[in-house]
Amino acid sequence: MSSESLVSIALGLGLSAACGFRVFVPLLAVSAAANLGYVQVSPGFSWMATTPALVAFGTATALEVAAYYVPWLDNFLDAVATPAAVLAGVIASASVFVGMPALGRWSAALIGGGGAAGLIQSATVLLRIKSLATTGGLGNPVVSTAELVGSTVTSVLAIAIPILCLTLLVVGSILVFRNAG
Repeated sequence: MSSESLVSIALGLGLSAACGFRVFVPLLAVSAAANLGYVQVSPGFSWMATTPALVAFGTATALEVAAYYVPWLDNFLDAVATPAAVLAGVIASASVFVGMPALGRWSAALIGGGGAAGLIQSATVLLRIKSLATTGGLGNPVVSTAELVGSTVTSVLAIAIPILCLTLLVVGSILVFRNAG
């Protein structure tokens, strides 16, 4: 496996994990990075490096972020966001898995990208439920802010330092699961 493929896999999995926090933040980040020429997109994903895609992802991100601060809407969005996060994780990872044959790219995107997004999204849903149960929903804006920060930081790290981002995600996951039991 080439170093380019390894970096693109780390980038894709980092972006996918970020989709578990917020669906559209990582898609906005990859679109912006591709527009600036900082990230190369896979064949078939050149549309992500266009101005209309950047505007669409920016609008979707703003609406998603705002909606999570509406008390009753945040819990409803979690039900819709779970499958959307998995799909976004697949798209985010497939879009940056460069230098891979199509079968390998889509297999890795479905398993790794969708899995990473689904794992993080499931954890955030459980955290929001716990917040609702313990604070009556008053703590949900704090959870929403933490999710936004998590998605933004993970997206930026994935683009800027993909191998470090993936390493931190793996170590963080190990620590969370070790302490959950």
